[in-house]
Amino acid sequence: MSTRYLTTAQIETSVPTPDSLRPWLTELTATPVQHDLTQPFAHPPATSTTVVLRTESSGRTAAFVIGAQTKAAYSHGAEPGGCVRLRLAAGATRQLLGVTAAELTDRVVPLDDLPGPLSIAAPALTRLPADEAIIYLEDALPQQVSESATQRAHRLVLRAAISALTADSAQAVPELAARLAVSERQLRSLFLAGTGLSPKHFARIDRVLRVLAYAGNTPWSNLAAEVGFYDQSHLTADFRTLMGVPPAAYLRGKLPAPTPCQMPR
Repeated sequence: MSTRYLTTAQIETSVPTPDSLRPWLTELTATPVQHDLTQPFAHPPATSTTVVLRTESSGRTAAFVIGAQTKAAYSHGAEPGGCVRLRLAAGATRQLLGVTAAELTDRVVPLDDLPGPLSIAAPALTRLPADEAIIYLEDALPQQVSESATQRAHRLVLRAAISALTADSAQAVPELAARLAVSERQLRSLFLAGTGLSPKHFARIDRVLRVLAYAGNTPWSNLAAEVGFYDQSHLTADFRTLMGVPPAAYLRGKLPAPTPCQMPR
């Protein structure tokens, strides 16, 4: 039996992020408390680390971190609640959370278990609505976040590499490393530390996310070429590996049974 699954993108609202926070955050979104959601959620793989500030209808709050996710998950809510999500920029995880992105991959960790400045800000952030959280972070982060010249250089190389890997005509990793004047090993280390993923896995997830964005409106063979797959069979194989079902089954809503979604204790 097919079931209509939601994604968080369908119910969250993006909050404008000021330029002063762009080195650290790519997006801040807010989701109001949802009391009447009966549909389960589909959570596609993710290439970013996200800080989630959740308030349940009971008033209980929690702040936790979701690392890069290498495969999709399917869940239903345990209790109605709303969220503010801070999606961290590539290469900013160590400065904000005190650990590398690789230490958080496929994990959900309470924010106050981590040693970075965002952990210090967690009590204040959980009490503030999204627009006030932005103002708070504008004041707090510049005073609490430090970055060496080497760290900044690594962050800029990583973001240049991501831009190249996610372009319509993406370069292969060896050519990309040569273009950026780093070794393949160095590039892989930058990706693992800054995103929690290898360059190849990052690119695979990005392609599948683009498939999800356009699926249903473009023939599969055309879509495969447009997002960088060698052919339709490669698209289907990667989609099945990362999403757990073939593309056609996903569009029909024939998805794995959802599991309870719970906040970390």
